[in-house]
Amino acid sequence: MKLYSDDELAEKLDTPIFHLVGETADELGLECYVVGGYVRDIFLERPSNDIDVVVVGSGISVAQALKDKLGRKAHLSVFRNFGTAQVKFRQRVEENGTEKPTYKEIEVEFVGARKESYQRGSRKPIVEDGTLEDDQNRRDFTINALAICLNKERFGELVDPFDGIYDMEDGIIRTPLDPDITFSDDPLRMLRCVRFAAQLNFFIDDETFDALERNRDRIKIISGERIQEELNKIMMTRTPSKGLMDLHRCGLLQLILPEVSNLDIVETKNGRAHKNNFYHTLEVLDNVAHATSGADATEMALWLRWSALLHDIGKPKSKRWEQPMGWTFHNHNYLGAKMVPGIFRRLKLPMDMKMKYVQKLVDLHMRPIVIADEEVTDSAVRRLISDAGDDIDDLMTLCEADITSKNEVRKKRFLDNFRLVREKLADLKERDFRRLLQPVIDGNEIMEMFHLTPSREVGALKQALKNAVLDNVVPNEREPLIELLMKKAKEMKLV
Repeated sequence: MKLYSDDELAEKLDTPIFHLVGETADELGLECYVVGGYVRDIFLERPSNDIDVVVVGSGISVAQALKDKLGRKAHLSVFRNFGTAQVKFRQRVEENGTEKPTYKEIEVEFVGARKESYQRGSRKPIVEDGTLEDDQNRRDFTINALAICLNKERFGELVDPFDGIYDMEDGIIRTPLDPDITFSDDPLRMLRCVRFAAQLNFFIDDETFDALERNRDRIKIISGERIQEELNKIMMTRTPSKGLMDLHRCGLLQLILPEVSNLDIVETKNGRAHKNNFYHTLEVLDNVAHATSGADATEMALWLRWSALLHDIGKPKSKRWEQPMGWTFHNHNYLGAKMVPGIFRRLKLPMDMKMKYVQKLVDLHMRPIVIADEEVTDSAVRRLISDAGDDIDDLMTLCEADITSKNEVRKKRFLDNFRLVREKLADLKERDFRRLLQPVIDGNEIMEMFHLTPSREVGALKQALKNAVLDNVVPNEREPLIELLMKKAKEMKLV
């Protein structure tokens, strides 16, 4: 964080767009301020592309006048129902000696200063025109309530009525007004509170956190779409466990993701306790986040993190006490995979291949661990490739993250064996082995040979051929497979 004087802020905003907005507002006799995240990120020395401007008066009129100044290169969108407008245009960037000039897209959102009031059953506010003070009062957190004047006479002047600067210095998330009113009026702000704390690595003010606990039931009026938007942002932070832990401590996680919250239980029997699977899950999630961070992180990084968060959700249903083994969680991966579609549906997460990807990784996450706990055979690795397909590398990342044992000898053994699994995977990929995994005789040919319709018998014969190829019992060639097929058909009394 860096503190700036008003003169230094004027230098930070010394770009054509801010002078043009201020000049336009001056011509209309209106006050205007850049507010919110753009101002916050100046002090936090973070890049920001979201420019929000508050006008004491009509924000739409300033946007329209700015569009006229910019001419055909600008695009204006007006949302009269919300009293907002957006101006988009391309601004030329300094060439820095390059032959071809470059441009960047600029978006400026305009809104008139307003005050809001809420009805208990809705987060849609009743809006009235207001002053800058009214507008800052309605902001969610003090760090988002800062404003910098753009009018010529006061250009660069900071307006910070709630000491948001000091909260940023102290790393605190706090509401400008009574947090109970702030969260009750718009319960989505509770998730935003946790999200900002996770993104900025800040702490939530004690009074504000207590209000999260008191108002948590209000989250029930928020749609799944809005909840998952905030959850996804928390999941993509550097250390997502911080946000998940705050959600759990205040009771929000039990309401929006009870399947994860329910992992926070430890039972003891005959002096033997199982590990706390909630804290284990957070550790696995952080391990995956560390492995999928950085500029090279793909879009699928989010869904790999969701796989980590949900990988053990089947454990409460599968938990059994068995003598002499103790606590067991047999088939928790299978039960967890069955729970994934319901969670995605409830949170309005995509029900397409992204959901199927998460479901597959939850289902398969024990397979590499079983392989790594035994001798790493070609046959076992071939089966894993066949079942995981193109997601094999992500599955291995999840499984390596899942080794959180405090027994360093055991942990090293697993990770060393995982290294062997990866080496075999690389070797098989190099030889294009996946091409050979599907037997050359398919189900249609089997049905034609034995005059069958789609049935359990056809499936059994297909599986017998596939197992033989995977186990390297026979080469993936027609003659030996036909011979094996006839033998199996006789055993099944099909010929």
